[in-house]
This record gives sequence, C-alpha cells and structure tokens, in this order.
Amino acid sequence: MSFCTIGISGPELYRTSSPLASSAFSSGDGDAATTSVTDIHPDVLRTHILTRLDGPALAAVASTSSQLHCLTADTNLWAELCRSTWPSTATQRLHALISEFPNGPRSFFSDSFPRLSYHSETSTSSSPSSATYSRRSRRRHHFTPELISAVDIYYRGEMVFSKVVETETLSGWFRCTPFRIDMLDPKDVVQTPIKFPIGDGNTCWELTEDLTLSWIMIDTAGRRAMNLSSYRPVSVQRHWLSGEVHVRFAAVLDGERGTAMECVQCGIAVTCGGWEGGNLQVREVNLQVEDLDGTYLNGKDSLVILERALEGKTGRRGRKKLEEFMAKKRERKERTLRREGTLDMVCLAFGFLGFATFLLCLII
Repeated sequence: MSFCTIGISGPELYRTSSPLASSAFSSGDGDAATTSVTDIHPDVLRTHILTRLDGPALAAVASTSSQLHCLTADTNLWAELCRSTWPSTATQRLHALISEFPNGPRSFFSDSFPRLSYHSETSTSSSPSSATYSRRSRRRHHFTPELISAVDIYYRGEMVFSKVVETETLSGWFRCTPFRIDMLDPKDVVQTPIKFPIGDGNTCWELTEDLTLSWIMIDTAGRRAMNLSSYRPVSVQRHWLSGEVHVRFAAVLDGERGTAMECVQCGIAVTCGGWEGGNLQVREVNLQVEDLDGTYLNGKDSLVILERALEGKTGRRGRKKLEEFMAKKRERKERTLRREGTLDMVCLAFGFLGFATFLLCLII
C-alpha cells in the first residue's frame, strides 16, 4: 500500500492525498457497500494491516481518523518498525534509549527517517515549534558526553552492513583533533553480495542506483536523533590505481553565518575493495565535517553544529542544498587561487625589480 504524503505541523506528521488511502480508510459516508474502518476489529487492524505498513504510510494513516491515530500510537508497533528499518537499533542499549524519547520509538523514527525528518526547503510548517525548542533547551545545559552512531547499508533492499559505534565527546583529544567517526577498525572488512566492478565499471553505476545508507546520530543525554545521510550516494568513483570503489553520501547543515562555517558538509565515505570475479568488501565507513574552505572541523566545532542540528535549530538539507554547498566551495577555491596568483605575480615583480636594482648598482 502506498501513500502520497506531504509534511504538516502538529502531532500528526503527515496527511494523505492518495485515493487508495481514502478508500481503504473511509469513514463510511456515501455508498452503503463501502467498508468503513469502524467495521474492522481493532485487533485485525493492528495485527494484520498496520504491521505491514512502512513508516511514511503509517504516519499517513495516523491522520485519517481518531481511531487509527490511537491504534498507530502503539509503542510496540513503532519499536518493531525501527528495528526492521534499522537493524542496528536492535541492540539492548539502543532499545532502552529509544524508549526514553519523548514519544518513544515514534519520536525516534520521525527524527531519524530521512524522508520524514528533513525539513521542507520551501516551507517552515514542518519545523519544530518554539515550545519544542524551549523544552529541549531546558533539557540541555552542556554538550552531550556521548554520541552514538547507528549505521545501516542496504543494496537492493538487502542489508550488507550494520553497526553501532559510541563516541565520547568530553576528552581534550576529541575536542582538539579533526572530527572523524570510523565504523570499522583498519584491518576489518565486511563481505557483501555485490559483484566487484569489471570492465567498464557498470557496478559503479549500479551502486548509485541501488545502494542506500542510513547514519543516525543519537544524543544520549538529550534523547534526540537525526539522520546525516543523503540516503542515496552523491558520488561513486573507482580509483584508477587501487581499483577501490569510493562511495560518498553527504548532508549539509547550517553553521555560523559570516564565517567559513556558514554551512558545513557532513560527508560519509564508504570504501569498498575486492578482487576480479569476487564480491565487494566494505573496508571503511567514516564521517567527517567539512567547511567551505575544505577544512575538516575539530571535535569541538563539529559538536556545536551537530548539537544545533539535533535541537532542530538548523535544517538538514537535501540534494539542492548540497549542490549549492559544492558551488560555493568551488567559487571560494577559485577566489583563493586567483588571490594567491595575484600575490605570486606581485612577489615576482618585486623580486625582478630588486634583482634589476642590484644589477644596476653593480654596473654603476
């Protein structure tokens, strides 16, 4: 069952405009032969219908009637949906942590699902209310002491990678060194069913179409989460020498206006290798935060931006904003190169003038 959904504000995340949804969950007005939702036993709805829906569809159904809204508020329903969507969240610690979110697993799902949690670029109706900001501000008095990354990678709907990594944020080492979260140790590899690129590299194109990634960042102190992945790759390239396949996902967050951190890119790099006739191996999965100057931010600066994004004070941007970020980055790099070229010419001119003056003095 599919639904056409659009974002709205308020407790119901989405409403549906699909004729299929309207007929399936009709209030019973009109044709006497039409089956109303009230004619179906709640246990049947809960067990045999609602459990078959994905997150967007379930959120859409919740806004069709008060009865369905109550049924879809079932904690176990959303908890199972979280586990099936992101197997990495099935760990005992994450299960307990998710249950402590404001509305339990439903809040976690709406925070973490990319197509639900990304704010509209043309409307502010889906942005959290000021009351939400106040509640979250009261809850956070200092930086979170720990961030949890839950990462799941799928290829054509089949899971190929799933892992959880905990990162402490209080040490001087974290705050002063470049921010980077690695999901794999240097010698670890994960086998996948993906055939290694051969010949013209058709698999690189297939990865762009068929590979999806979710990187959920969880604030353990504030009970907040967000998805930092672009869901599908923004680029897939094969290294000409090593043959490794580099897949990149990204999201753009707002930073500090008037600085190089006016906006920053959260870049997720997935490196795969293999051998001819075999399958790809995932060798590296990492996250870094980069500003417009191409500088990787340290832990302290990255944490400030991630905290603001977790609070909902900065929108998580889509592909359009990513393209704008890359365009600004190229423009700034070209401007820097022109400025450096001008300085080189000035230095060369002064050097030539000094040399000519020296020769003139020798002649005289």
